[in-house]
This record gives sequence, C-alpha cells and structure tokens, in this order.
Amino acid sequence: MRETLTDRFRFLRAFLANPRQVGAVLPTSRWAVRDMLDLADLRRADLVVELGAGTGVQTGEVLARLSPNARLVALEIDPDLAALLEERYDDPRLQVVCDSAENLDVHLGGKRADVLVSALPYTSFEAGLRRRVLDLLPVALAPGGVLLVIQYSPLILRELRRRFPSVQQKITPWNVPPAFLYACRTDPA
Repeated sequence: MRETLTDRFRFLRAFLANPRQVGAVLPTSRWAVRDMLDLADLRRADLVVELGAGTGVQTGEVLARLSPNARLVALEIDPDLAALLEERYDDPRLQVVCDSAENLDVHLGGKRADVLVSALPYTSFEAGLRRRVLDLLPVALAPGGVLLVIQYSPLILRELRRRFPSVQQKITPWNVPPAFLYACRTDPA
C-alpha cells in the first residue's frame, strides 16, 4: 500500500512539473494494464519496447509475462521516474532508457519490436511531436508485431488508423477515468 501511495505522489509530482509530457495525474491501474497486455502474446516476444514507463505499472506486468530470454526496453523521459524503474526492477531482461520516444530507433540497435507498449499521452502532445512519434511506431514493429496503446480519450483512434491497417479497440472500465485500449498491427487482420 505504501509503495502505491508513494508512486501516486511521484506520478502526480511529475504531472505537475510537466503535464503535457505525463498526461495523467495517477498511474494506470493494474487492471487496465492487464486488459491491454491481454491483447498481445508477450510470451512469444523476443523484444518488447515500452514507451512512457512511468512508475513501472506496465513494466512489472510485462516482465511477469516475458519469456526468460526476451528483452524489454523501457523508455521514460522523466529522469526521476527512470531512476525509480532502475531501482525497482533488478531484472537482466530490462533496459531502462531515459529519453524521448522520438529517439526510439537510436535505442533499438537496428532491431524491431515484436510488441510495443505505449502509455504516452498523445492527445496532450504538440501536434508535430505527436506526428513524429506516431510515424516511428509502424517502422519500429517487426513483421507480425503489435502496438498496444492505452489512452484516456478516443481522439487518437483516427491517427492510429492512418498508420495501421488493423486497429482493434476495447474500453476498460477498471481505471479512473475508463481507458481506451488499442492493438494496432501493420499486417491486415
């Protein structure tokens, strides 16, 4: 319970420092994260990339689902939250990167992700940044890969459909506010 309250405080502090970068006042609920991750088969993934790792709600659940030989690259732009992730998860499969999602390709070493997990607040990004990041995502996916997106508004759906021929959507009420979940694939369904 104490870790949850501390995480909420850290997340709120990060939001207050930069609301357009964080995009929410509380971390995503574990139930919403599980609903989102259920849209992909993480056990079969060799490389998973997490964008907007925050306090690690998604990170912990992704690690629990990954195979022993898989790799997770977690990008978090906030240095305090990135340091928290490093401290919290002592797992050789995890590489925490403190950088913007705009620089994703730099950190993949020419590889492409089987699963991309994104909790980035796209609708609060400046339009140019949103476009640049979204344009990177289809290119960063391996053939047959999937992008999982969690948002608190359905406004991003049109942008996702422009870039991905297959977009599956789901709403999970197990979050405050309810979350919109998307599974996007470059291969048509």
